[in-house]
Amino acid sequence: MEEALQAVIAAVVAFFAVFLLSSLLILLLCPRTPKSRLRPLAPPAPLLPLRQPPSASVVADESASFDPSLDHISLNELAAATEDFAADTIIGDGSFGFVYKARLSSGTTVAVKRLSADAFHGFREFRAEMETLGRLHHPNLTRILGYCISGADRLLIYEFLEHGSLDHWLHESDSRDSTDSVSSSPLPWPIRVQIVRGVAVGLAFLHEECRPRIIHRDIKSSNVLLAVDFGARIADFGLARVVDVSRTHVSTQVAGTMGYMPPEYKEGLTAATVAADVYSFGVLMVETATGERPNLLRRLEDGKQVCLVRWTRRMVEERRVMEVLDAKMGKEGVREEEVKRYLEVAYRCTHENPRKRPTMVEVVSLLDHI
Repeated sequence: MEEALQAVIAAVVAFFAVFLLSSLLILLLCPRTPKSRLRPLAPPAPLLPLRQPPSASVVADESASFDPSLDHISLNELAAATEDFAADTIIGDGSFGFVYKARLSSGTTVAVKRLSADAFHGFREFRAEMETLGRLHHPNLTRILGYCISGADRLLIYEFLEHGSLDHWLHESDSRDSTDSVSSSPLPWPIRVQIVRGVAVGLAFLHEECRPRIIHRDIKSSNVLLAVDFGARIADFGLARVVDVSRTHVSTQVAGTMGYMPPEYKEGLTAATVAADVYSFGVLMVETATGERPNLLRRLEDGKQVCLVRWTRRMVEERRVMEVLDAKMGKEGVREEEVKRYLEVAYRCTHENPRKRPTMVEVVSLLDHI
């Protein structure tokens, strides 16, 4: 009995000895953290309100950055001037809306573009036009005279150009009123060259004289308007981009019109560059000379179908220069050598390699010497 008691006492003593030894080791190996290093837990940060997605409506004071010389015209006046935007007052249309002929209460005849109700495209074009044409003045650019902001409506008011678009003269002149001997006749060669040069001067101004420079991105015959003296005006800056000369603007989507877009777009390059504008201008030159739409293929004698630019190039190589010219146009007094030099400028502008295309300043000089 006594031996059993001694064994129990020995076990208890051993347990406490091990416990004390373990506690001492823990205290030696894990020193206490100084109070100066302890920091109270920061209270949870207050939740910030979620940012609401931007409204489709442009803020009320958006016009504060516009040219103060531009008139703000009420929607009611524009509705009255267009007979409530009647279909028979439409003089043009595009992906961004309709253009109406209007007579304001002052007696001035203007062109009114009512932008698409689509918030993204309509507001984007309105901003693009106001940031470009709204602050520029040049004889070869269409003038904005005013604008209208009313609820979700955005309208732009332009000078009215009597002779309409180059596209209409090249492709639809036969449908004009036959009692008008001027507008129903094909454009003569000297007038075509004059129009092309005017467009070149306008583009040279946008590319070289504007700071930051402006790239149009949609040069085509329907975006060239003609004054009463056939002076050319570049129109429709809805796709235009203001670009820092030290940078290349990269767009997330291809801009332009089929037939006028440069070959680099097919390779996935969507940069907004002056070289792309130059290519479109070169296509416009060929279209103006031939009277043919650039988005239609032409068939060569071997049966191969090629684009308009390649077809004219082949015709020139075969020394059939005069056959390239618009069949509706009179050729009396037109010199073959002049036509050939004209087309050579167009071919330089439409070079496959964008780095080998001339600048628009160089193009103007070349056209002055054809």
